[in-house]
Amino acid sequence: MTRDKYRRPAPAPAGSRLTTSAMIASLAGPDQRTRPAPFGHALAELARERTDIVGVTADLAKYTDLHIFAQAHPERFFQMGMAEQVMISAAAGLAREGFTPFATTYAVFASRRAYDFIAMAIAEENLDVKVVCALPGLTTGYGPSHQATEDIAIFRGMPNLTIIDPCDAHEIEQAVPAIAAHRGPVYMRLLRGNVPLCLDEYGYRFELGKAQLIRDGQDALIVSSGFMTMRALEAAEALRADKLEVGVLHVPTIKPLDEAAILREAGRTGRMVIVAENHSIVGGLGEAVAGLLMRSDVRPAAFRQIALPDMFLDAGALPTLHDRYGISTEAMTRRVRDWLGERAAAAT
Repeated sequence: MTRDKYRRPAPAPAGSRLTTSAMIASLAGPDQRTRPAPFGHALAELARERTDIVGVTADLAKYTDLHIFAQAHPERFFQMGMAEQVMISAAAGLAREGFTPFATTYAVFASRRAYDFIAMAIAEENLDVKVVCALPGLTTGYGPSHQATEDIAIFRGMPNLTIIDPCDAHEIEQAVPAIAAHRGPVYMRLLRGNVPLCLDEYGYRFELGKAQLIRDGQDALIVSSGFMTMRALEAAEALRADKLEVGVLHVPTIKPLDEAAILREAGRTGRMVIVAENHSIVGGLGEAVAGLLMRSDVRPAAFRQIALPDMFLDAGALPTLHDRYGISTEAMTRRVRDWLGERAAAAT
């Protein structure tokens, strides 16, 4: 992959709207609405009002959509080269001087390569640094070197760190000012490029630390984060043809978890609870929800997980990989239908 050069970009022409690289595959279906580079545009817009915001990247501006911020505010953009640990240390220094750095890279590089620097330089000091990372979970076909299937598990145990997993372009645009306003370190998973739109159809508004019931259903409740909420909504609509009513509780803030909302919805009698996430089945949202239910003595009719397997995944085309590992809409629909069918059969 071509890396960015060690230089500041030229300012964008007045009135132009920058897009992102054609190398970046979209998660959207052929007829789905998308919005280009929502993170880059939202950050550039916010920085017009907040002069404390700076952008820092580890040679991946184009591939994290930070190049749009860089074009709008070249004097506040810092290219650190292929050195994630240096980038995190520089972001910590900028925060100590009163700036609000947004540091971007790939999720594998932040979680595996720069973990100790995030812990010691940022989280322990509770500094106001926002680490925003592309390619979370299975959002690239490049294989295990770039698939951050365990990033949430790695970061959930880090004190002071808020963890955000937004669903779509609509939520990313709203999450950017929210995490900028939050005092303290944030790790946000990033969907880049042409990002799907779906939550705007439900009148959704992002609130930091809050889960929201997007649709209700008496047969099952899907608790989901990230783009798996989009998949859950599509699956719930498909299951209506089988006269199955499935609710969707969107949990964009993984830490701190909105325990009250989860307990309220999961505690309703008669419903199966299914946690769906773009992450390893180990250590992510599913285990966080399961632990919460166990500690609170809340016992749903049944508990199931839709997640990536505990293994290094194959490389290939994303639609093929999503179906193979069970996180496509079709795969999710089949599994929920089968689980509900098995439960109905056992009850007769």
